[in-house]
Amino acid sequence: MGEETAALNRFLAGGKIASVRKEFVADGTNSFWSFCVETVDGVNDRVAERSKTAKVDYREVLSDADFEIFSQLRILRKSLAEKESIPAYQIFTNEQLALMVTTKVNTRAGLEKVPGVGSAKLEKYADLFLDPLRAAFGLAVT
Repeated sequence: MGEETAALNRFLAGGKIASVRKEFVADGTNSFWSFCVETVDGVNDRVAERSKTAKVDYREVLSDADFEIFSQLRILRKSLAEKESIPAYQIFTNEQLALMVTTKVNTRAGLEKVPGVGSAKLEKYADLFLDPLRAAFGLAVT
């Protein structure tokens, strides 16, 4: 294993990965794949730590008010998943929903900071999830 590979592995093991973007750079015989790896700092440690060890009971992790919002988001996610015939976790995981609530996400930029939420999910689901989050936090829904 080369030093570059070892350095990359240390980097990837040292933090929480927010997103990975890959692009093919076409340059004849010099073509290659380029990867952009983004990490996240400041993730809600209480939720993130609990999710590493076992199945999280979000009733225990979240306040009653936060759990109510979390439940509303889960209902929305389930409805969308049924319409799209995909597993609910492919839209957002429970951990992502909990982080949206505990960090009081109310903008696209805030939603983009949630680990695993990339441009495709932002494009497809941002408005659908931001409206109930804004309403729950007493912000104007646009």
